[in-house]
Amino acid sequence: MAVTSLVALPARAAGAHSKDPSNLTELRKEAEKSAKELEEATRALEKRRASIATSEKELKTKLDGLHQAELRLQQMRQPVSEMAELLYQQPVGADGVASFLAGDANQDTLRSMANVTQIVRDRQYAVEQTATLARDTQRLASEAQELRADNLLAEAQMSAEIDTLRRRSDKVVKSLTAALVKLGIKIDKVGTAALKCNPLRIATANSYPNGLIPSSMLCPLQQRGHSLRADAAIAFVSLNEAYRRRFGRQICVTDAYRSLAAQQSVYYRRPGFAAVPGRSNHGLGLAVDLCGGVERFRSVEFVWMEQNAKRYGWFHPDWAYSSPFEPWHWEYDPKIDSIL
Repeated sequence: MAVTSLVALPARAAGAHSKDPSNLTELRKEAEKSAKELEEATRALEKRRASIATSEKELKTKLDGLHQAELRLQQMRQPVSEMAELLYQQPVGADGVASFLAGDANQDTLRSMANVTQIVRDRQYAVEQTATLARDTQRLASEAQELRADNLLAEAQMSAEIDTLRRRSDKVVKSLTAALVKLGIKIDKVGTAALKCNPLRIATANSYPNGLIPSSMLCPLQQRGHSLRADAAIAFVSLNEAYRRRFGRQICVTDAYRSLAAQQSVYYRRPGFAAVPGRSNHGLGLAVDLCGGVERFRSVEFVWMEQNAKRYGWFHPDWAYSSPFEPWHWEYDPKIDSIL
């Protein structure tokens, strides 16, 4: 996987997002894409490392086999050396050879001649085995060197790709955060509030139970005192800007993320008009209750929301048209946002 195939930033992501609020959604999607590519590259690196470990294990097996072969060769050389030493102590002289040729050699002479023949045969075999082992050693050493070099190069390339993808992701998130700040998302002195709007933290926010998402995982809205999950908040800010251009004011929000305690309070204060505590989309940071005209069914504001909200991933659920009738309740669906 080439580094250059994944790291080029789209021109529009680096462009005039402050002029077009919908570019917040583009930046968020670009950040999510970067995160996915980074995750895939990391998995590929882990897979490559596993492959390296397997090949290193195979190489070790080969080298262990070579070592055992060398030990066997040493064992084979031992009797050859012993026979050679014995022959040196009891050499077959010219008389022995002459007797052998004359056909009147005694038993000792015949045994000595047989030993000589065996020594020559074994020595030749040892020489051949030594040459084979030398070639195998050279081949395995070359394979080991090439394998390790390839592994190191591949890991270095993939690590460089991951670093590039991480820098790209950080750049997109930084652009996204800057755009949110310009549009009125308040941050504290160290900027942690804006960091909550990092869409890469969505998966972490999802790990918390309904109504128990910590504030550190929720992105503040322009409407003071309200917050949502990062992707829903970013999409809502874009929707809010489009609404403001149409009506000259921001969307009026009465409720957004609702803690479990707040869900219980609403449930008992307004029976029949609130979900069972722990089951509300408000507790997931994916729902808002609106005012300023949107809460009136078929008002200009409500109709505009019906016609435009889905462009930003927001919709009025079917149940809210009848049971219970809640024209003010709107929800965010990441699937809608990804399609549009």
